[in-house]
Amino acid sequence: MRQDVPATIDRSSYEPAYAQLANILRRQIAAGIFRPGDRLPSEAQLCRRYGVSPMTVRRVINILAEQGVVVAEQGRGTFVKPLELGTAAFNLEEFQRIFRDEEQTKVTLLEIRIASADERIAQKLALEVGQRTIYIRRLISHQEAPVLYHREYLIYDPKRPIVEAELEVTSLRGLFNGGGESTLKRGELTIDATVLTKEEAQLLQAPEATAALRLEHIFYDFEDHPVSWGWFICPSDRLRLTTTVGIQE
Repeated sequence: MRQDVPATIDRSSYEPAYAQLANILRRQIAAGIFRPGDRLPSEAQLCRRYGVSPMTVRRVINILAEQGVVVAEQGRGTFVKPLELGTAAFNLEEFQRIFRDEEQTKVTLLEIRIASADERIAQKLALEVGQRTIYIRRLISHQEAPVLYHREYLIYDPKRPIVEAELEVTSLRGLFNGGGESTLKRGELTIDATVLTKEEAQLLQAPEATAALRLEHIFYDFEDHPVSWGWFICPSDRLRLTTTVGIQE
């Protein structure tokens, strides 16, 4: 066993024994001592090796299973979970970074008008064709350089005026920062590849047909009714999506 991988439970530590054992097994898996598909020592073996109770071992196995590190098979044992690229999840840290940096981020309102819903808008917002919507175009700049072009359709409600938060993407800033408005229950996000149109290229100061990413969003209220549909366009060299799969030490 590698010397930098702990082999014992520190009884003088303030960290509970179950947490220490979970970390020991995770580090052993990360170090390759147990590889994908390998069976971990049995419950009895772990109890003897680390001087812990069966209840502690079961708690550790449940923790590792919930974290996607191992899988327990009835009657066979606990196995290290193979690497599954299909389970990779990408976050939007770049978007968060832009919206969190309020001093260096500027939102320019390009257009706001009433628009009749065509078939596509009606489908996205669960409306009848021809119903009114509010169409907004914005340009988001960071450190004085344009990075995002945003277009959005909102449900038109004559009883509810357009507020500053909607015009300046304050509500979206809150969503990306984890402090979204309480009027929104959930959202659906889709990322796909595209190329910049002439209009998009001019606004984002990039060559026409430059590779870009399109982040489409639909937000729903607490009655599960769609309230807005829109999309961000960003040149691909200005936004990167990264993630990590597998176990890290």
